[in-house]
This record gives sequence, C-alpha cells and structure tokens, in this order.
Amino acid sequence: MKIAFTSSDGTQVDQHFGKASHFDVWEVGPAEARFLERVPAPVLVGDEEDRTTARAEALAGCAVVYTVQIGGPAAAKLVARRIHPMKTQTEVPVADLVGRLQAVLKERPPPWLKKAMNGGA
Repeated sequence: MKIAFTSSDGTQVDQHFGKASHFDVWEVGPAEARFLERVPAPVLVGDEEDRTTARAEALAGCAVVYTVQIGGPAAAKLVARRIHPMKTQTEVPVADLVGRLQAVLKERPPPWLKKAMNGGA
C-alpha cells in the first residue's frame, strides 16, 4: 500500500502537513518497502481550504500520511478520501516508521489498515 511522509530530506518526518513542499511516497508491505516518488505539494493562490483540498487530492491512492502536525480541517479532508493521517508530534526517521508499520502489518493490523492493504476492498 502507498504511504506518504512529510519530509524535507527524505529521511526524517519533520514537516507540518500544510507547510510541506512535497510528499515522499513509499510502497510498504509486510515484507518489503521501497520509495516510489516525490509528489510536489500543490501551491495554489486560493484560500486555505482550496490549498488543503489540493494537497489531499495529490495524495490519492495513499492509505496513510505520516506528518509531524496536521490541523483538524486538513485531517478531515484526508479521512474523507480514505487517507489516514498519523501525527508523529516530533521528528522521526522514515525508516523507523516504515519498520513499525511493517511490524503491525505482519502481526494484527487494525481493520482499517487490513482493508487498506487489500486495496480498500
């Protein structure tokens, strides 16, 4: 499944969702993980709501977004698109988050994560 990270350098989750210049997208499964692409964060001149909507749309196909912080309205826009926002609160290495997620996937993933692993089916 696709997982996005707000990272300035590709190694640490260190950015706020609304201030990230891009999103690093990985494919993560129980046994393997690999970087897929860097998705530029849309920059719109419109209001905050338009910008947040565009960011959520840019992450279509992702199941989870790891970020240091995210506001309530932005989190709601992600959830409405079946993207689960995960706040780290502090800087965390991407590799650590990938490893933790893989451990959960190998054991007993919660129902929403199991569904995401199976392509939302």
